[in-house]
Amino acid sequence: MSVTLGNIDAVVSAAVQSQPIIDIHTHLYTPRFGTPLGGASGHSDPNGLLLWGVDELITYHYLVAEVFRVVPASVLPYESFWKLTKREQADHIWKNLFVERSPVSEGCRGVLTSLMKLGLDPADRDLNKWRKHFEQQDPSKQIDKCMEIANVTSLTMTNPVFDDNERARWLADETVGTDPRFKAVLRIDPILRAWPTAARKLSQWGYDVSEQISQKTIEETRRFLRDWLKRQKAIYMAVSLPPTWRYPVANDAGSTMLEQGVLPVAQEFGIPMAMMIGSATQVNPSLKDAGDVVGKSDVMSVIHLCSRFPKNRFLMTMLARENQHELCVAARKFGNLMVFGCWWFLNNPSMIDEITRMRIELMGTSFIPQHSDARVLEQIIYKWDHSKQVIAKVLADKYKETLATGWRLSEDEIKRDVKHLLHDNFLNFLK
Repeated sequence: MSVTLGNIDAVVSAAVQSQPIIDIHTHLYTPRFGTPLGGASGHSDPNGLLLWGVDELITYHYLVAEVFRVVPASVLPYESFWKLTKREQADHIWKNLFVERSPVSEGCRGVLTSLMKLGLDPADRDLNKWRKHFEQQDPSKQIDKCMEIANVTSLTMTNPVFDDNERARWLADETVGTDPRFKAVLRIDPILRAWPTAARKLSQWGYDVSEQISQKTIEETRRFLRDWLKRQKAIYMAVSLPPTWRYPVANDAGSTMLEQGVLPVAQEFGIPMAMMIGSATQVNPSLKDAGDVVGKSDVMSVIHLCSRFPKNRFLMTMLARENQHELCVAARKFGNLMVFGCWWFLNNPSMIDEITRMRIELMGTSFIPQHSDARVLEQIIYKWDHSKQVIAKVLADKYKETLATGWRLSEDEIKRDVKHLLHDNFLNFLK
């Protein structure tokens, strides 16, 4: 089928909507990691890691931060809010952000989109009715349903091995990571951000390391990474870094462990290193997970890293809008750098539109436009629904500009391009 200016919008939209997606970065888990909401299975686990259901959607930290703008801590103190049950917190957020104000923020609209796509009627405004619906669902079947609605075929977990709750589950049950719908990622933040803390943990776990970095410590850290990469069958390693992160830094434990511990093992296993840079954590600790902000990061540090380690591959996303152009230019110079996603505070339609346009203009289709970063299962529905609408619009506009030159496009060529963006670019970068 030939593509014209008259049908390009419909053709691109259909291609984007029909293309199966690999979600390359989430904070979701298999049911074997436990879930606070047992649903129809009845197996609730207060410390479970798989979050799902309407109360989890509404109490997500995006909306916790937003509600404290409406009902400030001078009215409802932070400590009083955190003493509320999950259901009471959801009721408070629902009342103040959805009922007494119109739910026009992206966080609020996302909740409504997810409910609507699941067949529930947001106009009901009945939390208890929706709670009963979710309580009747089986968590594993709910995963299938959400993946089907979002057209996601694979969910990539984030597995922080230094989290005691998660680590214990990997050690207690060899099957936790065997669900074919999920792929594991070894998250190693303390090794690069807080080496003394990481060293104490590794020593407790039977690895002969010390806070003073020696060749023995480096070898034992490599052994630790190998052990967990094998246990998890992880498809890449990952770290989140603050905007103050710099590389290289002389006599710095983080730089040394990255150079001599982490990257050699990543190269040995043939896997990328994912780096998410720009989150300044806990500027307001009273907000807990909602207390982080964004800061401008240093792209030259990324350039130094890609240049010094050409045999390593780096998946890279940055949180500040101000970093996006410089990061795109850097990616044009290094084939071992893959830019991905519109992360966290950038996961808003206006930002996704701007960033995706810029990336296409600078990199064509050789990047990964989005990941969900979902921490609550049903979020994959709205995050992909909203993102795909924007991605399709941007692609259609760019194709129109190309057609205006006299170039001709076929429907199959557009499907090919979309498949690169939403599926193949990631798989090919893993090879």
